[in-house]
Amino acid sequence: MRIALFPGSFDPFTNGHLDVVRRGTALFDEVIIAIGNNSSKQRYLPVEQMISLIEEIFREEPRVSVQAYKGLTADFAREVGARFLLRGLRNTTDFEYENTIAQANRHVNPALETVFLITSPPWRPSAVPSSAKFTASAATSMISYPSRYRQRLANTPQEPMRKAAPTMLRRPFS
Repeated sequence: MRIALFPGSFDPFTNGHLDVVRRGTALFDEVIIAIGNNSSKQRYLPVEQMISLIEEIFREEPRVSVQAYKGLTADFAREVGARFLLRGLRNTTDFEYENTIAQANRHVNPALETVFLITSPPWRPSAVPSSAKFTASAATSMISYPSRYRQRLANTPQEPMRKAAPTMLRRPFS
């Protein structure tokens, strides 16, 4: 069985992530969306809520599951029997970052292969402002969310988003 792990913080889970998972199901028998714990980032949504939201999106796709994990991604992949890491790339900066991570993961788990999917044109981010005055509303207008939880996101307090917005769009694809 070909199991792929799609790791990230998924805070939030966007249509770009949804696209990578859907395309991944054409390549793998099972895709596990793995929500990692990054203690250096303040989450916009609690992990438990994000798991619930993502499970709702894929409720009719039994080959997709969602799990939270702590520790090294390569170790978690071994633990769940995944031999592939699925990653999305928006641009060359993402490639440089993801290539470094892929090499480190391969060092920890030599049986682990990283598979890169290029972002589909509708979900490619437009030019991201580099201004320090970047706001939460600007971030949310640039990110396209899956429709099944767009309303639930709208009802979430915005304070964590204001703090996360400038870094959220600069960080590598989660």
